[in-house]
Amino acid sequence: MLQIDSRYIEKALTANALEELYPLLQNAIELEHSTIPPYLTAMFSLNPGTNPVQRQIIHSIVIEEMLHMTIAANILNALGGKPVINSADFVPEYPGPLPMGIGNGLIVGLEKYSTDVVKNVFMEIEEPENPIVFKSVSLAEMPTYSTIGAFYQAIQQKIEELAPDELPGDKSKQVTSSFFPADELFPIYTKQNAIDAINIIIEQGEGTSTSPLDQEDELAHYYRFEELYKGKRLVKDDTAPNGYSFSGPPIPFSPDGVFPLFPNTKTSMLPVGSEEWNRMNEFNTSYYSLLSGLHTTFNGQPGMLDNTVGVMYDLKLTAQKLCATPFPGKPGYNIGPSFEFIVPAGS
Repeated sequence: MLQIDSRYIEKALTANALEELYPLLQNAIELEHSTIPPYLTAMFSLNPGTNPVQRQIIHSIVIEEMLHMTIAANILNALGGKPVINSADFVPEYPGPLPMGIGNGLIVGLEKYSTDVVKNVFMEIEEPENPIVFKSVSLAEMPTYSTIGAFYQAIQQKIEELAPDELPGDKSKQVTSSFFPADELFPIYTKQNAIDAINIIIEQGEGTSTSPLDQEDELAHYYRFEELYKGKRLVKDDTAPNGYSFSGPPIPFSPDGVFPLFPNTKTSMLPVGSEEWNRMNEFNTSYYSLLSGLHTTFNGQPGMLDNTVGVMYDLKLTAQKLCATPFPGKPGYNIGPSFEFIVPAGS
């Protein structure tokens, strides 16, 4: 089960002022973002027209990770902090550990889709306190602050303890968008708004202690990935001890529909000035534009979010071209997106 470096938990639990939560919420934003490049790389490696369920499930999770980033930024703004997105420090080095020491040594890379990656990386990232044994567990019986969801619970606890009912941040910085449901992304003006928003992040990622479903009655991320690993839908089953079983329709998977991406491609691996090198730079320019747009969105121009999400389309088109391109000098491999923070010339 994923563990968070205890120092971050201690910082949350010993905070005596809202300002002490600012760096922790910045860490949360960085963590939510850090899962997106690995998920997108796996999704982009699926040859268009093949493996549609795998593509749909990963896409749905990526959208929710973007939602969680936005919620965490809204909370940070609501407490009076300032999110930082357009910085080299914001982007992890792949392969490498996730922010906050997540995973107790788990190394996350940018790899093609496979059931091994789903099981050994994606399910590890999203693993809840008590995965898929759908029994009722009281908070007193749970391990103390060990998973991503439990880290958020620590933040939630301190907001409950330290914050006034009306939060002190600039209300004009709150981000809303028609791209996300209004009951999931809403302005955070009050302590209760912040608590409710954190619950959304926890439940979409982990489910609840008694169900694999979040409050919108959708499967939490861990269980969606488990569907892909097991190749079956998780459905209600009155004959199962816990009310659910992997007895739904099969989810077919065609390995032939996956581009053979070279793991953890870097721009430096490509011949300088080549078409492949230019294409990778085009991808990373779109990635930089995405991060810069999010930084602007979260720092006083909330109306920019919809335009920024549109940059994802450019990112997708360029990534699909990369994934279909043979890797120069590496027979049998194609080029994967590198998700490197490279500031374009003139920016």
